[in-house]
Amino acid sequence: MKLFLLRIFTWWSGFTFGTQLWTWRFGELVGTDETGNRYFRTKGGKIDPTLGFERRWVLYNGYAEATRVPPAWHGWLHHIVDVPPTEETYQPREWEKPHHPNLTGTPYAYRPSGSTLAAGRRPKATGDYQAWTPGS
Repeated sequence: MKLFLLRIFTWWSGFTFGTQLWTWRFGELVGTDETGNRYFRTKGGKIDPTLGFERRWVLYNGYAEATRVPPAWHGWLHHIVDVPPTEETYQPREWEKPHHPNLTGTPYAYRPSGSTLAAGRRPKATGDYQAWTPGS
């Protein structure tokens, strides 16, 4: 029952029934990535008259987080390249890094040394700062 209600009322925990129905009716599967995300486009690559180009979308495997889309699929989703990675031999560039999830808001988020949320104590002022006092 919980999964049923999540599919009706939320989009962040996966695709909704509306998206599932739209995909079934108008979409064609183009491919899947290594994390299980599935990529779709309008059937036959039909041009959407409202947009002037074909629609492309992703159904996330689990939590909907845009940073989980690999660079090759990102280029295809945003119409940077016309050919999906499944139809070409895509080789990642040497400067492309493997995916790391967005850790903001978790205990593993980056906290610089001066942050009040960082482990330990905040270092004392170095002397280049003079505190303002009202009336002086």
